[in-house]
Amino acid sequence: MMDWRDTTLGQVCDEVEGVIQTGPFGSQLHESDYLPTGIPVVMPKDIIEGRIATESVARVSPEHVERLSKHKLRSGDIVYGRRGDIGRQALIRHDQEGWLCGTGCLRISLGEAVVSPVFLHYYLRQQDVIGWISNQAVGVTMPNLNTAILRSVPVRFPIPAVQRQIADILSAYDDLIENNTRRIQILEQQAQALYREWFINYRFPGHSKVKLVDSTLGKIPQGWQPGALGNIAGEVRRGVNPDEIEPETPYIGLEHMPRKSIALAEWGTAKEVQSTKLAFKKGEILFGKIRPYFHKVGVAMVDGVCSTDAIVIIPKQAEHFALVLACVSSEAFVSHATQTSQGTKMPRANWDILTKYPLPVPPSPLLALFSDSVEQSVSLIENLAFKNRKLRRTRDLLLPRLLSGDLDVSKLDTEPQ
Repeated sequence: MMDWRDTTLGQVCDEVEGVIQTGPFGSQLHESDYLPTGIPVVMPKDIIEGRIATESVARVSPEHVERLSKHKLRSGDIVYGRRGDIGRQALIRHDQEGWLCGTGCLRISLGEAVVSPVFLHYYLRQQDVIGWISNQAVGVTMPNLNTAILRSVPVRFPIPAVQRQIADILSAYDDLIENNTRRIQILEQQAQALYREWFINYRFPGHSKVKLVDSTLGKIPQGWQPGALGNIAGEVRRGVNPDEIEPETPYIGLEHMPRKSIALAEWGTAKEVQSTKLAFKKGEILFGKIRPYFHKVGVAMVDGVCSTDAIVIIPKQAEHFALVLACVSSEAFVSHATQTSQGTKMPRANWDILTKYPLPVPPSPLLALFSDSVEQSVSLIENLAFKNRKLRRTRDLLLPRLLSGDLDVSKLDTEPQ
């Protein structure tokens, strides 16, 4: 413990001639400057679980990057969201070098001479550090960070060799989590590709021998039944009051549901609940109906209760589960739910309208073939999601003990289980 140093981010910044600065103001980078292709610009919405989610990141032309060159990111920089969720920060990786720190963000760039960027990234993820920063934030309804607050953050770190050991241990967990998450994404993409090919493009096994015939849905393969989602799926509303729920019962709010992923691996507990909720069972489908364009649709991995802002969907027959899931989690269906939602500031999807969504049903042998493939993917996704949940829990238990020096890293089994 004698080798640990106590200081502040500002003092380290001055020592290494680093940078703690605010991203460009809105007047410097307008929404009209963003393009479908170009150099990515990191916004607060892109900062998820300590990393940059690249799927929906905004982009600008190289000319804007040169104009705003002082906001270019380097590998090892840490980017904070400036408003709202005060603890949201991410480490910039080698493949993100040269991206821009966007409006609404703060950038910490201290190099590696004194404190390892990876070590610092994990240090700043500690709950007591996040709490300290939150207490300094300006504003009540929308807390704000600024450079002065970040400069004053107390930091404590050991010699560089120990920093690297600690960072390597924690990174091993995050690398496994990222690999599992990537596998989940691939499985989801494969399932959706299969759904599009079979049920939208009608390119299913043996399709060349099946002619298209007229139906109430237009041209569909001969032998398929024209219909709608409501023919094979229904909504269940099992209302429960807070005093009827065991405190440790899993609770899924919209904040726990990831965007564009069916893996509902995160939840709180019912002791957080203060109003009537809906009960759901393992294997049932939850569809976030408020602002449906957020695309929050997933399969419950446990029994529990959820927000009434979600629709609990079940197939009317077990053999229709895969088709129902593939349909309601598709881009086309979410787009339909968005277009038919009601309300301006807080649009809500309407199940009575969604039941009319056109959906042809194939003959039983073909449906069984589709179901087998999708259900295998769902099972693998669930296994990977549970592994990630266990890895996160272990990492989060290790993190404060490693970063306080309570654990001697030289005697620790560093291999994630």
